[in-house]
Amino acid sequence: MTAVTDHWDHSDHTGDNEGRGERGRREGREGRGGPGGHEGREGRRGRGKGEHARVADEDDGSEADPRDGADDASVDADSETAWDDGLIARRVSDTAEGQAMPEKVVDTKPPTVTPLAYDGSLRSRLDALRELVGLSRTRLDSKTLAEAGRVLDEAAARRRLSGQHTVVAIAGATGSGKSQLFNALAGVAISETGVRRPTTAAPIACSWSDGAASLIDRIGIPGRLRRRPLQSPEAEAQLGGLVLIDLPDHDSAAVQHREHVDRILALVDAVIWVVDPEKYADAVLHERYLRPMAGHAEVIFVVLNQVDRLPGEAADQVLDDLRRLLDEDGIALGEYGEPGASVLALSALTGDGVGELREALGHFVARRAAATRRISADLDAAAARLWPVYATERRTGLSEEAREEFADRLADAVGATAAGEAAERAWLRNANRACGTPWLRLWRWCQDRYDLMPGRLPVRTQADEEATARQRVEQAVRTVVEQAAGGLPTPWAQAVREAAVRGAQGLPEELDELAARAGSPAGRPPRPGWWPAAVLAQASMTIFQVIGGLWLLGQIIGFMSPNLGVPVLLMAIGIVGGPLVEWACKLAARGPARRYGQEAEQRLREAAASCGRANVLDPVAAELLRYQEVREQYARVTGVGASVG
Repeated sequence: MTAVTDHWDHSDHTGDNEGRGERGRREGREGRGGPGGHEGREGRRGRGKGEHARVADEDDGSEADPRDGADDASVDADSETAWDDGLIARRVSDTAEGQAMPEKVVDTKPPTVTPLAYDGSLRSRLDALRELVGLSRTRLDSKTLAEAGRVLDEAAARRRLSGQHTVVAIAGATGSGKSQLFNALAGVAISETGVRRPTTAAPIACSWSDGAASLIDRIGIPGRLRRRPLQSPEAEAQLGGLVLIDLPDHDSAAVQHREHVDRILALVDAVIWVVDPEKYADAVLHERYLRPMAGHAEVIFVVLNQVDRLPGEAADQVLDDLRRLLDEDGIALGEYGEPGASVLALSALTGDGVGELREALGHFVARRAAATRRISADLDAAAARLWPVYATERRTGLSEEAREEFADRLADAVGATAAGEAAERAWLRNANRACGTPWLRLWRWCQDRYDLMPGRLPVRTQADEEATARQRVEQAVRTVVEQAAGGLPTPWAQAVREAAVRGAQGLPEELDELAARAGSPAGRPPRPGWWPAAVLAQASMTIFQVIGGLWLLGQIIGFMSPNLGVPVLLMAIGIVGGPLVEWACKLAARGPARRYGQEAEQRLREAAASCGRANVLDPVAAELLRYQEVREQYARVTGVGASVG
């Protein structure tokens, strides 16, 4: 690496020098291509003298020449050995006014750059954010995840770059004196100052040590706008590793200037906000920049410049009012050893307080913690923006009570209770056929035939039944979805509703098929073991009636001798015993019939619940599980380490 230090001349003969420079350029063009094939030396010498006081002119695009004021040999050598990071070193000369003294230091060994290392906690939070974004891409729009993606990209990009350098931007409003402060910290007039507004049209970088080229490349500052401060062992020891950037005015009338500010503020490790006694309470500064950066207090310096314009104790009063405004913005102040923003008062014009700022910057840079603090603060800000889409203050999920209620609603929709009652009645009818008296069975058979005659009973159409069942199913789905989505953030509640709606399509038809398959089996219900004895007893009672009747009939026609006692007794036993047997059978059949009906109802309930679980509850539970996963990842991002809400 080749270091070039030029001695500046601040004489008032700029016009003459520029005239000589123009003549030198003409002579150089005339000399180029001559017998010697070299440029006009007078042209280069004139250009060096005419432009040695110009650092960078952002308006016309001209750039400072690293070979200003050098002789021909120095120019030729410098053209072959340029700075590897594009930084131009300059030094103000107090001994040789108006003369350029070239100095060349050759270091063939490239600077060693140590990448930035994140601690375990920050790495874990970044990994959690990456996992969180991956899990959320199908549920959240890209705009919602844009800030989180930017933080991940910037964290990955910054980690690959130097961890021994700290990039600090100087930002401020028009006329706040930030460029003057930039020059005061550098010890040399690097950034142009003046009455014309805006003065700084493009960001300028100044590095106190080697190896910062990749950091400055990331920010997008070209080589022509990279400078070196006044070289001294004291400055190198105090501010070694500092990369200072002078930004355009954040309130500039030029839109491009404001875009530069917004873009670079998102990339630097720390910021020095320069305010003046007139604009320190500017609403644009506080509402657009300071308040949104409240979480970045540890990497913020707030400097009240131009205190030399305030008489007496006015500087202390303005500084106290500035602290009050920062406190209202939510920016913690680093007072009494607590972490927070540093607030100082100084005058870049007189140098009062600049040494204190330089010392504070030296301690700040020496800790090598600004980059990780900035990434951590960006992570906190991204997590705060994502709070509405991940966190909730209510308990979420489906309780067992909600699941059982959903199953009951589906069972009602398929008529599980009615099916069980029907199965119970069928079992009892079967019992009556076997255990009832023949005369009573004949009567009931006739009654049933009569009831089935047209017009006797209202007939409910199948379409009405299907419509009622569909409405009950839809009502059951709506109820369970509202219970599941209750308390969820809007995107996840919408995902739960969509999953339930997709699963509910075709659910009524599936329930009808299940009801047909899982209902009472075809044919007669099964009979208990005591039924043959009951049938035999009922047959005996009938036989007694028949024998008694025939006996009496034979006595009436004279076929048999008169004897009323025995036939009457037989008929009485048959007539009374038959109903008694039937009544006893009903009592004995009530328990088995009820169990049979309950089994039929339970089969239908389980079938309906299984169908509802597969179509609705499982998709809803999957969405709730996904939300639980992202909520746990979000808790890791925030550093809580437990579920949020």
